[in-house]
Amino acid sequence: MSQLVPGAVDLLLGGRCVGCELPGRTLCPRCRRGLPTAAHQVWPRPSPPGLATTWAAADYDGTPRALVIGLKEHRLLGLAAPLGDLLAHALAAAVPAGPVVLVPVPSRPSSVRSRGHDSTLTITRRAARRLSQGRGAVPVVSLLALRPGVVDQAGLSAPERAANLAGSMCVPTSRLRRLAATLPRVRVVVCDDVLTTGSTAREAQRALEAVGLSVSAIAVVAATRRRGAGSQLA
Repeated sequence: MSQLVPGAVDLLLGGRCVGCELPGRTLCPRCRRGLPTAAHQVWPRPSPPGLATTWAAADYDGTPRALVIGLKEHRLLGLAAPLGDLLAHALAAAVPAGPVVLVPVPSRPSSVRSRGHDSTLTITRRAARRLSQGRGAVPVVSLLALRPGVVDQAGLSAPERAANLAGSMCVPTSRLRRLAATLPRVRVVVCDDVLTTGSTAREAQRALEAVGLSVSAIAVVAATRRRGAGSQLA
């Protein structure tokens, strides 16, 4: 009987699970139960110098990868909930005691326009709501802005990614003033969907630290595992 309802939904809406392709929901109950429920530390190899401790809930493979692509590229907005829950697991390990602000990595404006949404901001807000259940309100603040000239990272090598992103992010003065007016003493956790080479996370960290903010950690949904590198992540 549990398979009949999703099947009927598939007949009406044409939906399939992104994990196992079972007709019905975009993420079936079995694939959802199979998602990780805890986080682990990850380090790119080689790691950008000075990169803050990074936590990931999953490897960027299988169902977690399908979730990220489904939300980001195919606008399957129902996947924001499980992705936000995965990010919340990473945040549970990354977030320090005391006042904290979650800062999502900014997306290129052209990407947001073409996709119709900012997936990183969406899942960060979902994760913040989950995290607040155990510690009170956790604000999400879009402090970072991208300077013009950043190109799509897909297909770039680690050195090319670093060069593409070098100096690409900043914290506009107006945003910093608004934060200082409400939370004058706070630590920051940078949030993103996927850690690849660490160049994006390190640039976000650099821009925040350049205006005097303390970056405690980086939290991501998933991290790319380099083939043949054991537990090393790239």
